[in-house]
Amino acid sequence: MPSPLPWWHPAPLLATWFGIGHLPKAPGTWGSLAALPFAWALSIWGGPLILAAAAVIVFALGVWAAERLERAGGDKDPGHVVIDEVAGQWLTLAAVPADPILYGLGFVLFRVMDITKPWPANWLDRNISGGLGVMLDDIAAGAYAGIALYLIAEYLL
Repeated sequence: MPSPLPWWHPAPLLATWFGIGHLPKAPGTWGSLAALPFAWALSIWGGPLILAAAAVIVFALGVWAAERLERAGGDKDPGHVVIDEVAGQWLTLAAVPADPILYGLGFVLFRVMDITKPWPANWLDRNISGGLGVMLDDIAAGAYAGIALYLIAEYLL
């Protein structure tokens, strides 16, 4: 579904992660995948702490952008909004240093947690509305995936 705001407006640009959310089929997976090179660059540049800080900033921007799109279009949690996947994916990857194997595993873990939405992600998804609701379930999924990724990296790899 096209954005109710013009493509050049900051809200749809951010919410769709610069148009990635408009790709056909599985926009959340595309959004998570598009987050990886940015995560890599941020982590190489400043380490996992900078990546975690960037996830917090993207979370705040995402709350605003998703809220704007919801209000403008009247659609709750529009599928083309993928900035929530970016924030959640970055939170997951902030648990480990930049490493291709760990980032690949982090991608898979985050997608599993985002799709299955273990509690409290499922509760947040059903009960919190607006831009905050769009973002929070992915942050919960990112936290779960990040913990799992950290434990795997620390104790199994």
